[in-house]
Amino acid sequence: MAERVVMIDTETPFKGANWDRLADAVGPDRLIAVSSRDAAAVEDVLKEAEIAILAGDLDQRYLAAPRLRWVHCDHAGLTRSARPEVFQRGLIVTGSAGRSGPALAEHVLMFALMLSYRYPDLYEAQKQHKWLRTPEMKNLCALYGRTIGIIGMGHTGRELAMRAKAFGMRVLGYRRRALSSPPGVDRMFSADRGETIDPILDEADILALVVNLSDATWRLIDDRAIRRMKASAIIVNLSRGGVIDQAALIAALKEKRLAGAGLDVTDPEPPAADDPVWDTPNLLITPHFTAALPGKAERSLDVIVENLRRYRAGQPLLNRITEEDVWSKGT
Repeated sequence: MAERVVMIDTETPFKGANWDRLADAVGPDRLIAVSSRDAAAVEDVLKEAEIAILAGDLDQRYLAAPRLRWVHCDHAGLTRSARPEVFQRGLIVTGSAGRSGPALAEHVLMFALMLSYRYPDLYEAQKQHKWLRTPEMKNLCALYGRTIGIIGMGHTGRELAMRAKAFGMRVLGYRRRALSSPPGVDRMFSADRGETIDPILDEADILALVVNLSDATWRLIDDRAIRRMKASAIIVNLSRGGVIDQAALIAALKEKRLAGAGLDVTDPEPPAADDPVWDTPNLLITPHFTAALPGKAERSLDVIVENLRRYRAGQPLLNRITEEDVWSKGT
């Protein structure tokens, strides 16, 4: 049976009008909803399914499905789906990257502002009813005129570049492909041109990590990288915890070789109660959670519907992972 789409996880947000739109795009007689927790139902449907739409990442069931050709994982950061077997099998895997780009960009700037203004210290003083004015506060710097380095110029990186430029910042970017610079980027570096992130490390006051975790980016920011950075610099990580050598980051903050860090992701995640990351000075943590944007489900659906059109037309699909994204160090 050709092109039967399986809505595997009933936690996907497509309800009401969104469900009707998806059913209309697929064909209501070929759209089947089952729960990924219902092993028997999944096994039965995957005997015939050509396309699967999942709320999370794929697992071995989809790699073994005899007729499956395309899996869409309805989230961003498909590290756990970028396993070597996917590419060996020739399975098409896409995601919903970009649907939360503006909110993720705001999250980076939230960290940058709070750390630049040492807001945690001010809030602690407020709770103690203290009017905190210390000599060290004269050294605080606004974001205006400072340099932000953005590692990863996908949807979030591009949104962040425009917002940083609106703050009056100098924007440096790094990406794999040697493409033209997106709006807001003053200088772009790329792996295709044989360039490294070192010039960005040297110059950045704020280093924003918004790149996928892969074999190529695992511990991209290690002790060597951190030692290149200014002691006044701030690192913000909204990618995955493994992009940073967390022990090296903690050591640098404790030794005051960095001014601060904001982590929405950690390694491991979540950290154990006794993990030193909790008590590291000038380090802020959020629990891998960004504020929602209006219309998030609709934007996810835009990607799926457009990819259905492209799939039928034999055109390249949006947000498709490639062998450059492979993650073989774990799941």
